[in-house]
Amino acid sequence: MATYYSNDFRAGLKIMLDGEPYAVEASEFVKPGKGQAFARVKLRRLLTGTRVEKTFKSTDSAEGADVVDMNLTYLYNDGEFWHFMNNETFEQLSADAKAIGDNAKWLLDQAECIVTLWNGQPISVTPPNFVELEIVDTDPGLKGDTAGTGGKPATLSTGAVVKVPLFRTDRRSHQSGYPLW
Repeated sequence: MATYYSNDFRAGLKIMLDGEPYAVEASEFVKPGKGQAFARVKLRRLLTGTRVEKTFKSTDSAEGADVVDMNLTYLYNDGEFWHFMNNETFEQLSADAKAIGDNAKWLLDQAECIVTLWNGQPISVTPPNFVELEIVDTDPGLKGDTAGTGGKPATLSTGAVVKVPLFRTDRRSHQSGYPLW
């Protein structure tokens, strides 16, 4: 892979540090009045998702990470692994719970996801930006209950809990004339 110097670091660049892939989230190049120039870089570790801030001298360099972002279709979950398929080659990949993380509650069958691969193995999964889910459970909104923020917790069909407006109802009791969320 290519070698990048610290003044080449830009947001979105993926580099290797200590044998692990990192994504550059922000980079600030500083030229002090006295001393050597340096770069203050905010990095995200792709394997765990943790954020790290490091300082690089202007002469420091890093190898480009051999990671690939692919658009794959989510197929199903067998309880242990989440299975995805490449629509062009029909190759199937399996991701474990570590790669999926909290994104499991936003995955729907046949949804297009961005899967990040490192050495041919999925290390992170990004669900679609927008999904249509059904409300399966929520408290009824009380009349005149608008003093606060006007939201109430609702459980969606995938198990995710979000705040919804007071007029939304669950699928069992269609008291409001509005469509389900």
